[in-house]
Amino acid sequence: MSRHEWLHIGVVGAGGRGGSLAAHVGLLPQVRVHAVCDANADALPEAMHRFGAAEAYDDYTEMLSRSALDAVVIATPMPLHAPQAIAALQRDLHVLSEVPAAVSLDECRALVHACARSRGLYMLAENCNYTRASLMIAELVRKGLFGAPYYAEGEYLHELKDLNEITRWRRRWQTGINGITYPTHSLGPILQWLPGDRVVSLCCAGSGQHHRDARGELYENETSCVMLCKLRSGGLVKIRVDMLSDRPHAINRYQLQGTDGAYESAIAPGEPDRIWLRALCPDKSHWLNLQELEAEHLPAVLREQGELAQRAGHGGGDLLTLSAFVEAIRLGRPSAIDIHTALDMTLPGLVSQQSIALDSRWLPVPDSRTWEETI
Repeated sequence: MSRHEWLHIGVVGAGGRGGSLAAHVGLLPQVRVHAVCDANADALPEAMHRFGAAEAYDDYTEMLSRSALDAVVIATPMPLHAPQAIAALQRDLHVLSEVPAAVSLDECRALVHACARSRGLYMLAENCNYTRASLMIAELVRKGLFGAPYYAEGEYLHELKDLNEITRWRRRWQTGINGITYPTHSLGPILQWLPGDRVVSLCCAGSGQHHRDARGELYENETSCVMLCKLRSGGLVKIRVDMLSDRPHAINRYQLQGTDGAYESAIAPGEPDRIWLRALCPDKSHWLNLQELEAEHLPAVLREQGELAQRAGHGGGDLLTLSAFVEAIRLGRPSAIDIHTALDMTLPGLVSQQSIALDSRWLPVPDSRTWEETI
């Protein structure tokens, strides 16, 4: 596709999370929301007006059949991500899918096969990979300032009990299954900092059940679940997801340790992200504020789009995710979070659910790249 052609996008889930993403489309050149779709038909007139869409649908299949689209943005409940992505790919449409990529191993395999057969591009909309801090750490790793990274932690601590009752699908798919049900916000940035690496085996354990829902039923998901991941490189990653504990949010908490550097993200608002690099602090006497390194090490994407991104949601991550998706389409190249990278973030969570059911047994994590051989 030429850079000078308009890209027509259909947004499904436009009355909810899709609306948050679609709000940034107008900031990108030669891109428009052509169609909006939501199962709640009452939300469509406002969404259509807000985004200047030419068409509105309350049926996704009908939108795919009737609308002249180049791409779809899928921002619907988790169990719809893979089926809706596959349906679009079968029509050779480009797909930007909310996280996670799928909710079962069978869906993951079907998604790989759909991507392999389609002329459409697939990208996972993991906006945590596009926050300012995540991109800064990726740049410092790329420059070798961490030495060899070998350990990382990611935490998603986001109490959702009230939201479970508003968006009821969460009660089934996020807190109604034991194990790590929402892994990509924690694991995505870490794998970005470890390019070429992946989780090859893991075990998962929980802290027990401590909360009941509005009907008095225990949540099936143990309150805090921890997943230990062994990497292909030999490194180790710890992931903790807790969507039930009563506490202030610490939605995106990370650590990275290398032979020549260490990083610890802030926990509470107003606190700094701190970093130690041997090249800058050889005596290991103190931490630096990550922002202090921006003058010399700010990645090109933040120099070019950082100010614009700050006007967007999720710390700028939403706009930069959309921008990366559009750029990949324009240039005809794979997306930064293609199907296999997406499944490197998604599959460990699914295997964790098997591990915790087997008394925290260590289990292998399949490599989706091998599935293409069976097509």
